[in-house]
Amino acid sequence: MRNVIFVIAAAALVASAATAQSPAPVEQAYTPLDLNRCRHQKGQGPEDYGAWQCAGYGGIAVLVSGADQRVTVSFGPNAANEPAASQSLPAFNSEGKTIEWRIERGEGGVRRAFATILRWNTSVTQDSGADYKGQVLVVTRLGPGGVCHVGYVDGRANRNANELSQQIADKHARGFNCKTDKPIVLGIKGPGFSANLDGPQ
Repeated sequence: MRNVIFVIAAAALVASAATAQSPAPVEQAYTPLDLNRCRHQKGQGPEDYGAWQCAGYGGIAVLVSGADQRVTVSFGPNAANEPAASQSLPAFNSEGKTIEWRIERGEGGVRRAFATILRWNTSVTQDSGADYKGQVLVVTRLGPGGVCHVGYVDGRANRNANELSQQIADKHARGFNCKTDKPIVLGIKGPGFSANLDGPQ
């Protein structure tokens, strides 16, 4: 009888340890990114479109800046000074209309967004001189510890682009070092793909 009790207790301990080590499921939320509803600060020149201050999930600040037919998108209370505020794509581009927030539950069940996924529009000039309209899903790490691009997925070349971008976010964003790590690319790269693979400068 004692042996049976010991086996049951040991099994319970193993199950408890396995449960404790299992990562909590990642949640998601979506918020619109409509610059017409954001506070705009005018730029200083004809190719400086200024900056838009918006609110995202849980009131997290979203800062969109535009110049030279390109945008940057940064997040958080120090958005203007984060690495993401200087990260764009090499091709001419514009921001998408919906932000996906990847969310984890911390102590006490408190939700914390640790990454975003935003589909950017691109215009890539081919050797023939024609412009190819593409889409790139940009995965951005949120602070603390830096806000920066973690990875990219071609949104048109990959049927599972959303899943690939979520994989980058969930597996790499929290441990990504904005100062030393280079962004990750998953999936097929089509003619509309564009990425900043060198990371922050």
